[in-house]
Amino acid sequence: MIRVLLVDDQHLVRMGLRMLCDSAPDMEVVGEAGDGRDAPRLVGELSPDVVLMDLRMPGVDGIAATRRITAAWPSVRVVVLTTFDDDDHLYPALAAGAFGFMVKDAPPPELLRAVRMAAGGESPYSGDVLRRLVDRAVRARPEPREADEPRPPAGLTAREAEVLALVGAGLSNREIGDRLHLGVTTVKTHVANLMRKTGCPNRIRLAVLAVRTGVTPH
Repeated sequence: MIRVLLVDDQHLVRMGLRMLCDSAPDMEVVGEAGDGRDAPRLVGELSPDVVLMDLRMPGVDGIAATRRITAAWPSVRVVVLTTFDDDDHLYPALAAGAFGFMVKDAPPPELLRAVRMAAGGESPYSGDVLRRLVDRAVRARPEPREADEPRPPAGLTAREAEVLALVGAGLSNREIGDRLHLGVTTVKTHVANLMRKTGCPNRIRLAVLAVRTGVTPH
């Protein structure tokens, strides 16, 4: 069973998420928090595998809560639930250690799939959120001098470079496998190797790296 903690200041949202997760035979909602202050305490008490985290909450917001959780419990996967007007909060949440990003109005099967992906070690994200994160990262970076222009990571195989480019383009593991005629397990291995070689802790940071180094044209 995948143990899920819900963190959102709106009771109706938490109730809807609980009903959705409890409807899945492989998930169990172990607790709820109405703000970011209680979230780290509940993580310590309940040992969830995945935390579904709202960003904007009164008092301690989702970014601060995510930072505290990922610092104390690195194995817990925090999946941020965002809205279309949360752009200013996306990159700080990524920097705080968020493992994935999904829009709140994503179809229920996509949200369940995101929980399963996170529990399995694969960063879930909505495609539009990934594009907004990459756009934000690129805009926030000062214009480099030619000598300081970031270069593609050294030591990658040709296949790893192909996979990195497709991660930067926002493709899922299955889509990458179809494009390169590889099995999903093989793609996962390449992505894991890319994370190890680049130091990126998750797929979203890999996508940002691919764009910022020119592996994937922006």
